[in-house]
Amino acid sequence: MANGVGTGKVTVPGVVLGGLLAIFVVISTWLFITDRYWFTELSSEHGASLDGVFIAVLIVTGIAFVATQGLLAYFVTRYGANGDEKASYWHDNPKAEMILIGGTALTLTILVFYGQLVWYDIYFTDPPEDSMVVEVTGQQFQWVFRYPGIDGEFGERNISLVSPTNFIGLDRNGAGADDIVALGQMHAVLNQPVTVLLRSTDVIHNFHVPHLRVKQDAVPGLTIENHFVATIAGEYEIACAELCGANHYRMKAALTIDETEAEFDQWMEEQLPFQ
Repeated sequence: MANGVGTGKVTVPGVVLGGLLAIFVVISTWLFITDRYWFTELSSEHGASLDGVFIAVLIVTGIAFVATQGLLAYFVTRYGANGDEKASYWHDNPKAEMILIGGTALTLTILVFYGQLVWYDIYFTDPPEDSMVVEVTGQQFQWVFRYPGIDGEFGERNISLVSPTNFIGLDRNGAGADDIVALGQMHAVLNQPVTVLLRSTDVIHNFHVPHLRVKQDAVPGLTIENHFVATIAGEYEIACAELCGANHYRMKAALTIDETEAEFDQWMEEQLPFQ
């Protein structure tokens, strides 16, 4: 590489390429600072910590990006063609290598532990005892939501009972007699903890609610628990973020966050005739 002590030669192609790189860096930095094309509006308690991890990673990688692209822009402009200088070469530089490797390892270690703390709070912390429990089943190509009835218990499921009107094979005898099953729509209450029990009847699906920062695979044969607390009332889209078949684009549902318990109870009553 050039050692920087020679005159070098500035060329038009070098200036153009260096200018384009500089413009690219400036635009990328501007988009980050102004929050354009950013996440959807945050609507859950745990989402702030997830956003914090993302921003920390983006800042670290952004600094590296600006530094490397800035140097590249400088060198392609400054040394567009050979001048009088001679290229310098060295086999190794232990000191420089230790600084670069050590700095990179330390930075990545801090980011990993930071992410692990957030992961622990979400997946290894028990939800509150008063949490609303909802069973969410993904199947090609729809979401099925089940709420326990007055007894507070879910009924048994039997694959032999699956039919065009009983998508999950719910046994209506026993505890399942009063279960509430809804297709394509889920309701929860504002500021109330919700525990989601994710299941799948066929392939891997992904329960994704961008506004709540919820994104979890639903795997056949497993029941995966996730929980959240919604902080803004309204209606949000539930998407499948895993390519699950030819009609994957159709697999979506609506999550409505009711402002009061009374609104939620009213919706539950409206579902009774369809059970």
